[in-house]
Amino acid sequence: MLKISQDDFLKLANFVHQKFGIDLSKKKSLIESRLASTIQSSGFHNFTEYVNHIITSASKADIDIMLNKLTTNYTYFMREKTHFDFFSNTILPYLVSTKKNRVLSIWSAGCSTGEEPYTLTMLIKDYLGAKAPMWDTRILATDISQNVLNKALKGEYDSESIINIPARWKNEYFTTGKDKSKVMVSKAVKDNVIFRTFNLMEPIHFKIPFDVIFCRNVMIYFDQPTKDALIQRFYNATNPGGYLLIGHSESLNRAVTSYQYVMPSTYRKPL
Repeated sequence: MLKISQDDFLKLANFVHQKFGIDLSKKKSLIESRLASTIQSSGFHNFTEYVNHIITSASKADIDIMLNKLTTNYTYFMREKTHFDFFSNTILPYLVSTKKNRVLSIWSAGCSTGEEPYTLTMLIKDYLGAKAPMWDTRILATDISQNVLNKALKGEYDSESIINIPARWKNEYFTTGKDKSKVMVSKAVKDNVIFRTFNLMEPIHFKIPFDVIFCRNVMIYFDQPTKDALIQRFYNATNPGGYLLIGHSESLNRAVTSYQYVMPSTYRKPL
């Protein structure tokens, strides 16, 4: 297997950290194992050629391939179910009772292949029922990788990925194609999600603040200063009374954030 020199490792790690916030400072062996095949298939002879290309002349597609290799886009429908239960049982009732403009502003930040925003859409449709057409419930879903967003836009998944969802959802919100091992998300669900590429290291300047931000299992790749700065940007982009939900293995530095702790991996901006 190809080996990366310490100099090339530091160059690549610094580049990825500065541009995307991802901390690779202790991931030298991961870089070697995940990128070796990409380097060879792309015609590079060694890590030095590849690292120089990435830093000086790589296309967005090249960067996308690298990031996909270095981060694990592992997700499925109803992952970390307690979040979705809290969303249905606590957050939605609060929002529906207080949002006089009937607009739900929800952001799935780091949405990967789309399971999270599609699940949120189905929960919203279930909760609002016949009143759903009276509300603007569109969800913003962003990821740094165009590759995973293309998969999300397609809305096609392995049948096993929906094993944990209610049986009624399988009939109402999914269809089975010619390939019986695959399912497709219905048009009504797909149309409720707006997918965009977005680098979480960039300033957050969307048109309106959010009632709910889901950013789960994304910050595991960030060091603490990067994480703290992102949380502050999230806070500034959250409506008073709005919620931030992060991965179960993640936590906020409560000494530096103004979000109030609700329960593990769930936080709220004071009213």
